[in-house]
Amino acid sequence: MTPAAKTPRAICLAQQPDADALLTRDPLALLIGMVLDQQFPLERAFAGPWVLTERLGHTPDAAALASYDAEELAAVFAKPPCIHRFPGSMAARVQQMCRHLVEVYDGDAVAVWAGAKTGEELLARLRALPGFGEQKAKIFLALLGKQLGVRPRGWREVAGVYGEDGAKRSVADITGPDSLLEVRAYKQQMKAAAKAVNAASVVQAATPSRAKRRA
Repeated sequence: MTPAAKTPRAICLAQQPDADALLTRDPLALLIGMVLDQQFPLERAFAGPWVLTERLGHTPDAAALASYDAEELAAVFAKPPCIHRFPGSMAARVQQMCRHLVEVYDGDAVAVWAGAKTGEELLARLRALPGFGEQKAKIFLALLGKQLGVRPRGWREVAGVYGEDGAKRSVADITGPDSLLEVRAYKQQMKAAAKAVNAASVVQAATPSRAKRRA
């Protein structure tokens, strides 16, 4: 039995009222923000759809973005302040995702998850989106389940650690300024731990073994 959907909550990822209101009401904007959330401050990434809206003069539309002149769209992204630190490549990635939405879902972003019966099915749909790898797909699946009430059978298990109740690991767990700080602290801890492991590996590789020293 599919768990009953909970009432969707207001999205608070950009930490800006207008930008978050757009993310809350527009599924495509939320997908675009998720694509932009890479090697860039997450608040600015999720504010990107609102900046794009202001520059285009209307809410982003999948069909319109899919057919937009690629160079012109890159210029829109590159206009100071840039929508992303890599405006050209990210403009192309957003456009590729929108083309996928047009080809597979008739341009309807919410159709990506609306008909999914299981968590596995939803994860496969998300992984197929340009700009979504395995980890990003799981994080977005957790976001859908935790904050938008999209809960196909087995969604939490498929999302892995990002689906854990009470976790503070990703954008799926950000509901305001306090949880943003908790998620940021967790990511910093993970980066520090990864650096420590890498440093230990380098030292180990550079240290001759006892056998080699005896030889």
